[in-house]
Formats: sequence, C-alpha cells, structure tokens
Amino acid sequence: MREYGTVSPKFWTGETGKELRADHAAQVLALYLMTSPHSNMLGIYYCPVMYMAHETGLGMEGASKALARLIEVGFCRFDEASETVFVARMAAHQIGESLSPGDKRVLGIQKEVAKMADSPLKTAFIDTYAEAFHLTPSKPKKTKPLASPLKAPSKPGTGTGTGEDSPEPAGSGLALSSFAIPLNDGSEWVVPLTTVEEWTQSYPAVDVPQELREMRAWANANPAKRKTSRGVAAFAVRWLSKAQDTPGRASMNGGGRATAEVFV
Repeated sequence: MREYGTVSPKFWTGETGKELRADHAAQVLALYLMTSPHSNMLGIYYCPVMYMAHETGLGMEGASKALARLIEVGFCRFDEASETVFVARMAAHQIGESLSPGDKRVLGIQKEVAKMADSPLKTAFIDTYAEAFHLTPSKPKKTKPLASPLKAPSKPGTGTGTGEDSPEPAGSGLALSSFAIPLNDGSEWVVPLTTVEEWTQSYPAVDVPQELREMRAWANANPAKRKTSRGVAAFAVRWLSKAQDTPGRASMNGGGRATAEVFV
C-alpha cells in the first residue's frame, strides 16, 4: 500500500474547499485527483479526462465541467496536449511544506523533476516548489513576434481549411487570415485562411469570425488556460461545435458568446 494519497481535513474548511461547497461534482473530482490510482507524490501525472469521467462516474460532460471549475479556483492545472494534470498543493500535503537542503527526499524530487518532459506544467511545478524543495527556477520563455499586424477582416467567412491539422507557422507558404489565438508559450497561432473557410462551411449556424475574436479575447483574459500549438486547433473546433449545438446560441447572423467552461 502506498504511503501517500492522504486528504487534509483543511480540504473542507480551507479557501478552496469553501469555494467548492456548492459544486459536488467538483468536490468529487478534487478528491479523486488527490487519491487517484494514477497519481504520485508530486501531484503531476498522466490522467486523461476519460479516466476522470469513468473512475468517478461523472461522465465526460460532468468531468469536463468539474475539471474546469477546479482549474478556475486554482486547485489544479491541465495540459491538453499531454493529458497531464498538476494538483497544485498535492506535493505540499504529501511531502511537506518545505524540506531542508540535506533531506534525502530533495534529491529524489529533483530526479523526478528531471525526468519530466518540458511542458507548462513542469514549469508551473518548479515555479511553485523551487524554494520549498530546492529546485532550479524555470527560465521564462521568449515570446515569438507576430508575422504581421492583426486586423479584423471587413467581411466574415473568408478563407478555407480543416481545423484538425497542426497550426501552420508564419512563412510556411500557407495563406494566413487576420485572426490569431494567443498560445501558452507567448506566441500566437495565426489561423490559416483555409481553416476559416472550412469552419464556416462546417458550422453554418455559427459566425466563425466573431467566434475567433471571442476565442482571442478568452485567451487574453485567461493566460493560464491558453492552449499549446498542438492543441489549439482542437480547442477551436470544440468551441465551434459547442456554439453550433447550443439551441438559441448560434444563428446564421452570428452573435453571443461561446461557453468556454468545458474547454480549459
């Protein structure tokens, strides 16, 4: 039997616990993430939403909404590209608030961190526990300049594309639109014209250009939840599908804001 996976009584009375009191699904998922059979002492581990949905009984929609709520209150972070979760305070609860430099566990933690693939979650873990566990702070990533100034088009629905291909970088030879979605590394994905047009054809009840503007506004307002270059197209497709399928939400004339709560 493993020696971690304990839940502090403060889970119910702490600041985060109080915020979750009215959301039983989020409470269930929080307890699951702290005691999950896939977890480890560091609190950063592979756990697809499918696992969360099945093993908690919440279903995909319930688990996605609960995960969005936990991210909103700062309980955890989730990287779509690697399907990895980071429970922010798990290491503190399972290992300790801080360790002395000579503690043997420090070397073990440093080795585990070194094994982690580079990702926003690894950076977040190091930044959170650099002092407590004597880790080397992460270096800020350099932002990439935009290929050209962004300007909203005068007419919606210009362009074409799949929405499922990997984002094309500037200079690749693919015609780019004037829409861009900020990414988690500080750069932006300038949406190909082909992608805009195909999305317009695939989601006829949606004002695609307007939705792209709102995706950009959402990403600017939620920098911690921005997508990776690999995951941003899938994020946009889910957003547009949600808008298309929501009664009274989408119309041929466009309008309204897409619900982003399940796309974090």
